[in-house]
Amino acid sequence: MSLLTGKTALIFGVANERSIAWGIAKAFHEHGATLGLSYIPLVEKHARPLAASLGVSFFEPCDVASDEEIRRVAEKAASVFGGVDIIVHSIGYANREELAGPYYKTSRDGFKLAMDISVYSFTALAQAFQPILRLGGSLLTLTYYGSEKVAPGYNVMGVAKAALEASVRYLAYDFGPRGVRVNAISAGPIRTLAAAGVSRFRDMYRHFNKLAPLQQHITIEDVGNTAVFLCSDLAAKTTGEVLYVDSGYNIVGVPEPPECE
Repeated sequence: MSLLTGKTALIFGVANERSIAWGIAKAFHEHGATLGLSYIPLVEKHARPLAASLGVSFFEPCDVASDEEIRRVAEKAASVFGGVDIIVHSIGYANREELAGPYYKTSRDGFKLAMDISVYSFTALAQAFQPILRLGGSLLTLTYYGSEKVAPGYNVMGVAKAALEASVRYLAYDFGPRGVRVNAISAGPIRTLAAAGVSRFRDMYRHFNKLAPLQQHITIEDVGNTAVFLCSDLAAKTTGEVLYVDSGYNIVGVPEPPECE
């Protein structure tokens, strides 16, 4: 079954074959969506072959810290596609030094940067693409459980993800009358380029499948499949939500490795 046939989706944040954005792109392609991909110039050599492998011709660089850059991509999308059904925001960034040691040592500039790239950019994309979003469309972003509970080493990114989730709710309210839904996926730990900058990630990843109820690691394909659902007509009445793809980890109050039989 092709759940996204006839829909046009723009995915921001494709970095390499391990990025969550790539998992979403593959799943959207498999379900019949017409794709456009965006990347930062630093990763072009890794991202361009991925776009080519799916036959994607709309492949645009975009610095989401620049309103002019976002507006340029939106204007080009309007000229190429006419309208857009789905915007995926798979972007987050904080300086490496902010992701080690105690949170209270976060610098003012580091805080502003994390909020701008990881949070405001989603709102900026919604603002720029609002005129060409079709009825029944979807805005989707990626978050993490560190927004709700302390994940040592995640620091300012946890605070940023909390703000991102609040943005999801406010945007869902704003876009609701237009028939456009806004949701987030909270994925468990995945070995991505972004995760490599989190000081405690390796420990978190190593123990995750012992602590989560399903005892399975999360893949970019898992997230991609959930993204297909949220952006398809199957989720036509779902908006303002954070959907967990974490093998059930978020339901556990006091994680404890299962006893060996």
